Amino acid sequence: MDAKNLKIAYVGGGSRAWAHRLMTDLAKEPCLSGVVKLYDIDKEAALVNQTIGNNLSQREDIVGKWQYTVCDDIEDALTGADFVILSILPATFDEMQSDVHTPEEFGIYQSVGDTTGPGGIVRALRVVPMYEHFAKKIEKCCPDAWVINYTNPMAVCVRTLYRVFPAIKAYGCCHEVFHTQDLLAEVIERDKSQIYTNVIGVNHFTFITQATCDGYDILPAYKRFVEKNYISGYQRKGNEPFPESYFGSLNKVKFDLFRRFGIIAAAGDRHLAEFCPKNWYLKSEAHANSWGFNLTPVSYRKDDLLKRKQKCQDLLSGRIPFDLSETGEEGVKQIKTLVLGGEMVTNVNLPNNGQIDGIKQGLIVESNVKITKNNMQPVYAGVIPASIKPHIEKALSMQELVVEAALSGDYELAFIAFCNDNLNDLSLQDSRKLFDKMLYNTRAYLPHYDDYIAKRRLP
Repeated sequence: MDAKNLKIAYVGGGSRAWAHRLMTDLAKEPCLSGVVKLYDIDKEAALVNQTIGNNLSQREDIVGKWQYTVCDDIEDALTGADFVILSILPATFDEMQSDVHTPEEFGIYQSVGDTTGPGGIVRALRVVPMYEHFAKKIEKCCPDAWVINYTNPMAVCVRTLYRVFPAIKAYGCCHEVFHTQDLLAEVIERDKSQIYTNVIGVNHFTFITQATCDGYDILPAYKRFVEKNYISGYQRKGNEPFPESYFGSLNKVKFDLFRRFGIIAAAGDRHLAEFCPKNWYLKSEAHANSWGFNLTPVSYRKDDLLKRKQKCQDLLSGRIPFDLSETGEEGVKQIKTLVLGGEMVTNVNLPNNGQIDGIKQGLIVESNVKITKNNMQPVYAGVIPASIKPHIEKALSMQELVVEAALSGDYELAFIAFCNDNLNDLSLQDSRKLFDKMLYNTRAYLPHYDDYIAKRRLP
């Protein structure tokens, strides 16, 4: 790979959020340059990003020079790519509205609805066929490329890529653990870069079994911090405020899970809560609020999309400058290390290849890796603590059921996962009613839906 002539294919390149973070980090990195090929089923959105990205690169104060170009066909975007970035919305916010809010008609509440719970399961059924398509195209057009996934449900997406193209060099990137590392830095009043954490678990239900700073064990200090702030919660510095923001939290779920399990929960409270039994944190919206986090309505996401569209137009017209603030993302740092060398240790989502003891090979786990030039080596994370092992194993088995259901078209496998999800306390009859309603609402994105319904109607 030539660091000054890299080829990046961005599937979902019409993004009005994460794409601009990528542009920011690429613009601030002087050691890398090349072409970013944008592909999106919403071509107009990709064309807007093409103009925004090229305008940014032409600025004299920008050190990372990139050419952004829109491709009409996914194969055009992927051919010859050194890196592939996958960052899509599976379907539209109308389908996500069904994912998140239809279960509320049955008394099931979700704070995010994109990874687990009824919403996460149905979203997965939509995304797997899309990722099956991406994997086949990557195998054909750029089999040696590094593939970075940002789409949720993260583990399901990465598992699908490897099921369809086993030799793919794909991994999933998530920033949830970074925020917990920020919290630990505040606890001991040190810079986050000085802290080492051993990460173990599955995406959005991730834990830290070891946290040290210059050989100093942070765990006792964290325990004292939790006991001090358990009742009131703690608002991390610079974080979005609770209750004003849908994304803010008081970290009370983290603290409660630490007291339950004895290890540090390392994802955001909104995600952690959805992996737990309903009566722990999500009996109702008021119950969630009492634990210091909000449910995020899809109406907010729709309104925010309109604002982001307007922001893009303002960027195009020059009414507002491009924001080059720190993004907190690591994707470009990872790309730089893979291209130029050095060493970087961070957490990603990869198939288990022995980095976590006692977990079936091939299942997607989140743990640390060591990145060097054109190489990514899992760091041994150890054995999952007994306190959380049943919860991790259940999450992994549910994800495997859903991936198999989506690939085979046997949605009854997904129904088994649906019935056994921690948020679902319904009777079998009501579970069937809810599942059928949610599948019907998203049927346009389920390639096996008609066959599934026909088979169910057979005597």
